[in-house]
Amino acid sequence: MNLNQVTLPAVDLEPAVAFYRRLGLRLIVDALPRYARFECPDGESTLSVEQVPALPSGPGPVIYLECDDLDATVERLAAEGVWFDSPPADQPWLWREARLRDPAGNVLCLFHAGRNRREPPWRVP
Repeated sequence: MNLNQVTLPAVDLEPAVAFYRRLGLRLIVDALPRYARFECPDGESTLSVEQVPALPSGPGPVIYLECDDLDATVERLAAEGVWFDSPPADQPWLWREARLRDPAGNVLCLFHAGRNRREPPWRVP
């Protein structure tokens, strides 16, 4: 089994499409105004955005996107006007991460974990 994609809700897809393209994802399905799908620049996973009449309330998923050079990526995006809720910081789970939101309010975590993503010291044998 392999995770294919995650689909996020958005009332207005045009700002979402611009946002995800700015992050570096490649638009591979353009069915605006109702749907768009992106391919991550590394690996085979995809991320979709689907038009909804209203955003759901309450907590939602957090989308994690790994970057080889997190600090440089955050610096570049911030220079392009992307707002971060939290700057890059080392975490006790051995990742370095920064948090932000897409135009629809979906939470994203840009991070670098390297080997610790799949093989942390506390991994279950």
